[in-house]
Amino acid sequence: MNPKRFITTLLILLSLATAALAQESSKPQADPPAPRAKDGKKLLTAMDLLRINGVGNPRISPDGSHVAYTVSEVKMEKDKEWKTVTQIWVVPTAGGRARQFTRGDKSASQPEWSPDGSMIAFLADREKDGERQVWMMPADGGEAWSVTSHKGGVSGFHFSPDGKRLVLTATDQPSKDEEDRKKVKDDTMVIDHDIKMTHLWLFDLDRKDEKRLTEGNYTVSDPQWSPDSTLISYTTRPTPKADDGALSDVWMITIASGEKKRIAGEPGSADNARWSADGKWIAFVGTADRNSGPSRTYLYLYSADGGTARQLTGKFDLDVGTPFWSRDGKAIYFFNTMREANEIFAVDVATGAVKQVTNRGGSTAISEISRDGKMFIGTMSSATRPAEIYATANFSDIKPLTDHNSWLNDYSLANSEVVKWKSKDGTEIEGVLTKPVGYESGKVPLLLNPHGGPTGASLNNWSGTPQVLAANGFAVLQPNFRGSTGKGIDFSSANKNSWGKGDYEDCMSGVDAMIASGIADPDRLGAFGWSYGGYMTFWILTQTDRFKAVSPGAGLTNIYSMYSQNDIQRYLRWFYSDKAPWDAQELYWDRSPMKYVKNVKTPVMIMHGQVDTRVPIAQAQEFYMALKEMNVPVDFVVYPRENHGFTEPRHNMDRVRRYVRFFAKYLKTPVVTEPAEEE
Repeated sequence: MNPKRFITTLLILLSLATAALAQESSKPQADPPAPRAKDGKKLLTAMDLLRINGVGNPRISPDGSHVAYTVSEVKMEKDKEWKTVTQIWVVPTAGGRARQFTRGDKSASQPEWSPDGSMIAFLADREKDGERQVWMMPADGGEAWSVTSHKGGVSGFHFSPDGKRLVLTATDQPSKDEEDRKKVKDDTMVIDHDIKMTHLWLFDLDRKDEKRLTEGNYTVSDPQWSPDSTLISYTTRPTPKADDGALSDVWMITIASGEKKRIAGEPGSADNARWSADGKWIAFVGTADRNSGPSRTYLYLYSADGGTARQLTGKFDLDVGTPFWSRDGKAIYFFNTMREANEIFAVDVATGAVKQVTNRGGSTAISEISRDGKMFIGTMSSATRPAEIYATANFSDIKPLTDHNSWLNDYSLANSEVVKWKSKDGTEIEGVLTKPVGYESGKVPLLLNPHGGPTGASLNNWSGTPQVLAANGFAVLQPNFRGSTGKGIDFSSANKNSWGKGDYEDCMSGVDAMIASGIADPDRLGAFGWSYGGYMTFWILTQTDRFKAVSPGAGLTNIYSMYSQNDIQRYLRWFYSDKAPWDAQELYWDRSPMKYVKNVKTPVMIMHGQVDTRVPIAQAQEFYMALKEMNVPVDFVVYPRENHGFTEPRHNMDRVRRYVRFFAKYLKTPVVTEPAEEE
């Protein structure tokens, strides 16, 4: 062959090949195949968790034919900020297709039907970012319009039963002088001064004008109309600060005269007042004192004509939740935590006898009872299904009306169960064990996951993070250690003066029980937790080397300094002999993981929100600096703009992915559901 012709031909072929490669590379890259379980179904990923629709806030129409509710979904646009948007949906109570009523980039929340059923009202900030107003739209769908224009927006509203007015809750706004000084950055703050309170306003729907109902050096929430539209009950607290949450009183205002009357509260606390259908009685939830720690809540009855409130549930050992009256006034319903579930209870008004009316596990909540008293609505969820709306006439046969997460049918999900064991001192402890997807037998890596609070509980209910970890081959144990709710006041207050002692032994004995049962590999143990669960995992790091890796999140490390840094001093003080740290220095320091930080040898991944006000980031910084200077393997992951509970979707996804990769690395198991970590 002619050499020149050969070279020319070769160059042409190379050029064509290069062009073909360039064209191929310019095509969109196909997503990698979804990870699959042994049964062929998909495995849940951290990204999948963002696809889950949050369903809630059901409200039944006056004629009982429809339920309005909210659906929250994450908008995930490429190269843009991901954000959660909430919209209003409506579904027939007889069953049928649900319809989306609001759309767009702005959220719509807190739906409420007008008393005649012709309108649906909701809150939205469509006109000015951050300033929510009341909007309305026809009940059969159509364009919505703005009803209120309250300066600074409103935080809540309710129709009067006669349909003529709205009661609004709104936070007091800065004065003109304060606004002018802020513009030129002359905005020095004095802590615990000039706190902006929330108060009540009355809005006339015909005249389109508003009138202030309450004002003063206190904050207001939860306004509820009397059935005849002449009175409003409401709750007051000294300030909106979290630390004042237990200092609540119930008041009543007469609309015509403006006269206000305190009907319940000090020396105890009172909240969640609800009127009977005939307007003769007010039921409310209260405590016998203003104890800042775990307190037993009771149901009380107060006559609208005055007198002394009567305690109804003195013989019931669990707490009482927000009351819901039956239409005939003979029963009051509520839901609350019972062991590892949320269940619904009914109270006989005449006798105070309490009866459990659901026993389905997971979480069943009541939201409203229809005007004719024949239908209950609320939300229901299970260990393998997020919350959906239900409507039922009979609690023995509850079925969902909605199915906003039907796509989960294509996924193989982990099974979970309630497990029990004896702690070191013989106390019976319960918890939730989530097994790896497709688990049949044998030892697997186990992750201990203590809950937050500590006055809280892990439920055998939908929980996304354990599901993703289970998809990657981990078992997850969530212990309800002493101090947890759902087992009575004695158990929930059993950790006073003893953080890191009995509750720590409850967790360790749970791990021992899982090893003894044959599911947990003793050589592949890890632990993670958030808030008090973060404290417990910090504490674990200083007390034992049995775990291969530990990830504390938003956790307390120095209880002495934590006291002055956080926003719930009264609550924290209860656990430490009802004393401040300068009056109980040894106790506070003895229960602080920082005291024992030199014991730590285990690899650590600390996570924290940068602007956390409940557990400020300084708590994590103290522990991180000690480990860093001690040359203990440690990563410190900080999430900008996040408080104690995360709100940004990319951060929530990142946190779960880091758990999977971190524990896979140190517990020697492959990463199955998540992409390779970027260098």
